Amino acid sequence: MWVKGDGRCYVSLIWTENWMGAPGATDPNTWQAFVFAPQDEWSVIKIPLARYLPTWKGKIVESDAEMSAACVTVMGLSLTAEGGPEGREQGPEPFRLELDWIKALRVT
Repeated sequence: MWVKGDGRCYVSLIWTENWMGAPGATDPNTWQAFVFAPQDEWSVIKIPLARYLPTWKGKIVESDAEMSAACVTVMGLSLTAEGGPEGREQGPEPFRLELDWIKALRVT
């Protein structure tokens, strides 16, 4: 990602086809990773898929599962209004995150 932030912590979200859930489940699997966007500075942010944690309704799911890149359907960014890492500004106050591009890189 090429981003310019406000010093807050954001969450990168990836949804995948439901391959971890119960048979017949249709809800997507959700994976989250923190994004630290430096204040007033354009930065390249790289997040390996291995850093994404499986979650359910914002809570980390204890699982040894690894994300399947072939199953990715949606990617998004969210502000951590509460419950983010200690020492990071949180809350519903005005925020600013500029995003120029997002790329997926195949690394072998």
